[in-house]
Amino acid sequence: MTLEDPIIIVGGGLAGALAALALAQRRPEIPLLLLEGGERFGGNHTWSFFDSDVPPAMRDLVAALRPVRWRHHQVRFPARERILAMAYNAISAPSLDALVRRRLPAKQWRVGATVAGISANQVWLEGGETINASAVVDVRGPDLPMPGLELGWQKFVGIEFAVTNPTSDCPTIMDATIPQVDGYRFVYTLPFAKDRVLIEDTYYSTSPVLDEAAVATLVRALAHERGFAGEEIRRETGVLPILIGGNPEKFWSADDPVSRLGLRGGFFHPTTGYSFSLALKMADSMASLSGRFDGPSLARWSRSHFLRHWERGRYFRLLNTMLFHAAEPDQRYRIFEHFYRLPPELIGRFYAGELCKTDKLRILTGSPPVPVGAAIRALAGLAKGA
Repeated sequence: MTLEDPIIIVGGGLAGALAALALAQRRPEIPLLLLEGGERFGGNHTWSFFDSDVPPAMRDLVAALRPVRWRHHQVRFPARERILAMAYNAISAPSLDALVRRRLPAKQWRVGATVAGISANQVWLEGGETINASAVVDVRGPDLPMPGLELGWQKFVGIEFAVTNPTSDCPTIMDATIPQVDGYRFVYTLPFAKDRVLIEDTYYSTSPVLDEAAVATLVRALAHERGFAGEEIRRETGVLPILIGGNPEKFWSADDPVSRLGLRGGFFHPTTGYSFSLALKMADSMASLSGRFDGPSLARWSRSHFLRHWERGRYFRLLNTMLFHAAEPDQRYRIFEHFYRLPPELIGRFYAGELCKTDKLRILTGSPPVPVGAAIRALAGLAKGA
């Protein structure tokens, strides 16, 4: 390692690319190298978020990603339908890929760089190349199952259709008025334009297994039922972790010398599995660091943030315990149906992971969405395993 060796960010997905962009913008004097095993940054994904998910210091960067923005969004459940006057946004992977290539000099990024192994100060590529680093940041996808963690799963298949009929300009982020199978199931619809719509069939399940072909068939049927059938432009899939419990020390031990970001570091919303907000916050924090960017310092920095995130997520893990252990699979939708009675401002704080004490009490008030006895047994099990 020398002072001229770069910080190597291993993984050009959402968290890695955002960290590289923020670091290059605010600390241009620091050598940087972003490695991605695929041929483009961000893969084939769509990331959605509320305005409250974006830290003020990252608003310009998010704006440069040219998100699609809707002034309202809606939810549908068997006993509740609601349009919320909360702006909703979506960014696609091609926008992230284009911004990385536009803002980072060619010497600061590589695609098609399949990583065989890493250490605190080196990266080994398949084919035998070794790259020295002043620090390595591991932002590869997570090892599943994630060691030390008890997880549920949010899994989905989405198909973007080119449609000939005009569509509503209001996205539907949860439509649970469909048969409930494999846990809590809902349809997610994003009308990107008058002639382009993304439809996802989503499940909160105890199993990460996703039959992509079978679910894709269901998506086509849903699109046909809703009048959106048309040419398929692209398909995306996802299996996101939902955090129920576990031991943070087993997931990330204190003697691990490598910094982590993204899902690899446990930086995802415990209940939604989404990582956009936390990826922005961690990129902002990393770019704001002062002093040297050496391997041990970055490892301590990122692990300390994970442990704080773990503590802040205690309430969300409680909710997830009720979702997966107290509710029958075909009744899990009732928890979300009950939640969406709340004020838009509270809902926004929930998705941003910024609940206050009053918010936490309000979420649990009212007619219980799960049997009281089952909830008590689930929470007793959580306390015993804590």
